[in-house]
Amino acid sequence: MESYFTCAFALRKSRKKSNSQSDLFARVNVNGKVATMSLNRKIDPVDWNKAAERMKGKTPAAYEMNLYLDMIRTKFNKVHRRLKDDEKYITASLMVEEFNSDGKSKKMVLEVFKEHNKDCDQRSGKDISKSTVKRYYTCYNHVAKFIKEYYKQDDYRFRDVDHQFLTKFEHFLKTTQACNHNSALKYINNFKKIVRIAIANKWLESDPFYNFKVRYEEVIREYLTADEIKTLWETEFHFDRFTLVRDMFVFSCYTGLAYSDVEKLSKEDVTVGIDGDKWIRIYRTKTNSRSSLPLLPIAEQIINRYADHPQVVHTNRLIPVFTNQKSNAFLKEIAVICGITKPLNTHLARHTFATTVTLSNGVPLESVSKMLGHKSLRTTQHYAKIVDRKISDDMKVLRIKLEEVDAKLEARKKKEKDTN
Repeated sequence: MESYFTCAFALRKSRKKSNSQSDLFARVNVNGKVATMSLNRKIDPVDWNKAAERMKGKTPAAYEMNLYLDMIRTKFNKVHRRLKDDEKYITASLMVEEFNSDGKSKKMVLEVFKEHNKDCDQRSGKDISKSTVKRYYTCYNHVAKFIKEYYKQDDYRFRDVDHQFLTKFEHFLKTTQACNHNSALKYINNFKKIVRIAIANKWLESDPFYNFKVRYEEVIREYLTADEIKTLWETEFHFDRFTLVRDMFVFSCYTGLAYSDVEKLSKEDVTVGIDGDKWIRIYRTKTNSRSSLPLLPIAEQIINRYADHPQVVHTNRLIPVFTNQKSNAFLKEIAVICGITKPLNTHLARHTFATTVTLSNGVPLESVSKMLGHKSLRTTQHYAKIVDRKISDDMKVLRIKLEEVDAKLEARKKKEKDTN
């Protein structure tokens, strides 16, 4: 749309009655709509030429003022040209805003972050997990507190976010917020998505992450050994709640499902596979990726055990579960009863499936990755690194082969000696 544009200057009488000078304003007119902007200058009306929109006379003060007005008009012309080139819908108020920001965005970090989180709320449970949404809100709170403490502001301009901002934020997370190294970097990665939004919308001219290296520390994942699983499965408890939580945990050990997946597991998720046996097929809560796995005997036994449980009979649940918080609290007590020193929690069961139940028993990495619902094989490879049993078995095979080679050499030497 073609826009008509003019820039004019006018005086407005000062509000102070005792003041003989008037305030100088710029009037921007776009297609008949006007926006005004104070130029923060005062002029005596006697010295002002209303028709020419300039200061009278040839004094140094008049020369300087008229030069300033020419600069203002030139700058508005550049703003108008830039907006036309960008094919923006031009208004008088937009021109004033662009003039004051020197063509740079005034978008604020927390403002954009808040809008992003509102969008995540609407998508929660659909194409984004509730836990991910919760993490973005936690990250927002960290960023808000950081801006308040470091910069003494309620919000921060996106155009000022730079490498130093990220470095300070990382330090803030590790010190003030007491986050460990990996947690701090995960929050920074959450913030990185907000930065990408700003870059895509040209609210930020350069990427502050360009030279910011994110290197996670390798974490050794705990898992139960076959003996520990056996002990846990065979222990009898005096309280039904311990038995139920134990069974849910063991069910996860033999299915690789995370707590959030077990919680939503329904009877329809159990189907007959191509081999005629029962399979579980679901979309993972965290990644929305497909997870398919045959139902192992112990897992099927647990399902049958709770077929008459009220939570199963009156709902569509496959097995009953407590909340994740309660389950983890009970698992700590169960570990003490069973003499297990490892920190039992619902997610440790998933690690146990990946290591002790599958990889250690020779199940190929690609198959384990598919059953876990991993989008990348690299994620599954973390488990492969810690399977000492597999390494031990491989080395035993090598040791036997080396011993056979040595035995053959010895036999040949002995034969040659006897011949001589």
